[in-house]
Amino acid sequence: MSDGTGLSPVQELADLNWGERQEFLGVPSVDFARAAVVILPVPYEATASYMPGAGDGPRAIIEASQYLELYDHELDSEPIDIGIHTLAPLILPKDSPELALGELRQVLDTLVEQGKFVLMLGGEHSITAEAVLAHVNRRGDRAIAVLQLDAHADLREEYEGTSLSHACVMHRIHDSVSLVQVGIRSLTKPERELMASRDIRVTFSHEMNKDGWAQRCLDALGEDVYITIDVDFFDPSLVPSTGTPEPDGAVWKPSIDLLGAVFREKRVLGADIVELAPISGLVAPDFLVAKLAYKLVGFVASQGMS
Repeated sequence: MSDGTGLSPVQELADLNWGERQEFLGVPSVDFARAAVVILPVPYEATASYMPGAGDGPRAIIEASQYLELYDHELDSEPIDIGIHTLAPLILPKDSPELALGELRQVLDTLVEQGKFVLMLGGEHSITAEAVLAHVNRRGDRAIAVLQLDAHADLREEYEGTSLSHACVMHRIHDSVSLVQVGIRSLTKPERELMASRDIRVTFSHEMNKDGWAQRCLDALGEDVYITIDVDFFDPSLVPSTGTPEPDGAVWKPSIDLLGAVFREKRVLGADIVELAPISGLVAPDFLVAKLAYKLVGFVASQGMS
């Protein structure tokens, strides 16, 4: 396979459908073998229920990232030094969610088995389950916690005729992990009942104004953590570019402080950012999400990965 696709070290994935690669940060990738962080763009969108556009999210994030400064003044470092390899966008079939998510799982199993920290850029939230289950499969009996930053519980058993909807993604994994949800402000009564019956730890958005909420989140997490961030976690005043924006969302600094603390105190295995639906001419949300992605890279570097 030619290295123009960005996947030459992973020959068994050559027969999948890959798009045209753009470099995260606008800087050439390091060789795959030397990369600590792999950026995986997944522009998959098949179950959008309101405003479409999440399929354009990875492209917008990567394009905005090319205007970020490489130096992070809070970390006093250039996180790019850890070694980043940006893969080409993985183009999944839209007419069969089962086939699409199966192909994604094949890629994630391969990357996780090689010990890479995969930062996946979506696309709709349904893709998260495959990343989480790849880690669950690799670690066997070792428990994994999932930190979900989101406006929506995503605990429906089925939505609009499918269990593979973005609205069902956490239901698909809740039996396999300990789930800690933050920022939730939209859910059904059955979802609330499931939270209580399965001891799913949740910090609702209105509780984020009270002292100690972040520490309670940290205390609820186990040692090994996967992080998923649906950008509707943020208040629509910051990120209106998402399919189902909800008022009373999170703001930047407390969110970044929480994520930094998780990386300092836990072992973070991987992460994703999903559901950015870019709005033409409105670049601030794209830039915020790109900076969030680079912050996660910085936190990986500070966690001591190499």
